Amino acid sequence: MTEGGLLVVGDVVTDVVARHGAALVHGTDTAARISTLPGGAGANVACWAARSGCRDVRLLARVGADSAAWHEDALRRAEVRPLLAVDGEAPTATVVALVDAAAERTFLTDSGAVLRLAPDDWSPSMLDGIAHLHVSGYLLFAATSRATALLALREARRRSIPASVDPASAGFLAELGAGPFLAAVEGTQLLLPNADEARLLTGLPEPADAAAKLSLVVPQVVVTLGEEGALLATGGTVTGRVPAVPVRGAVDSTGAGDAFTGGFLAARLAGADDTTAAAAGCRSGAEAVTTVGGRPVPEGEAFSRRDGA
Repeated sequence: MTEGGLLVVGDVVTDVVARHGAALVHGTDTAARISTLPGGAGANVACWAARSGCRDVRLLARVGADSAAWHEDALRRAEVRPLLAVDGEAPTATVVALVDAAAERTFLTDSGAVLRLAPDDWSPSMLDGIAHLHVSGYLLFAATSRATALLALREARRRSIPASVDPASAGFLAELGAGPFLAAVEGTQLLLPNADEARLLTGLPEPADAAAKLSLVVPQVVVTLGEEGALLATGGTVTGRVPAVPVRGAVDSTGAGDAFTGGFLAARLAGADDTTAAAAGCRSGAEAVTTVGGRPVPEGEAFSRRDGA
């Protein structure tokens, strides 16, 4: 049984997922199947952790008043406790995910209220009863939200609560730079990049070499490799490799890395060793690519679309 809860400090996003079977045609129409769904890296991690058996999952994020009630309802139905700061000036972040016939996605991102998560939105009491803090790296890409994330990480260190960070976006990470990002995550126990993010953070082309180098900065590193599974590194050495779960009928890779993180953290909180936890993460990631959007579909429910979408 899980001991202690999981607090995710991150992002809530309205995802517009457009699946197009043919290549995009510039200057005219391309047929697509379009869904409007709740998403966001931090929110996705929280929902997958709850789906994976973590009984106390909380999410701190900032949303616009335009869709706060819809997002709160979606989180509660996923058995995540929403700690949502409502922004009266900026709308909820929106991501347009263009998903091709191979289920690979390309994102267009409007950060909206996400990067306005402010220190006043944070309270140390949010960590009461929490055994692990996870921070979505999106928050590190702007001054206001970065200050809030660092507050949470400092308080977790003060209470000796382990913390993890996922870099969240290779594109935004390239703009911020490896140095500032690694300085921000100093003192955390676990880093969860994908292969592209690991390369950007180290300048090394091979994910295994990148993972080993990163584990000299952050004690434990888990690099996700998509169809090749995941690898673990500690203290400058690759310590394990876990194969991916074979998938038939992949439809959308949106949120697969978030699913891995949620499954991994839930397993760790339940007492699993790192390799077993990574295997649990791979199972969640495999499930994620067979559904549209970045979150698990609640049992017995269709996708939760926003009214009017």
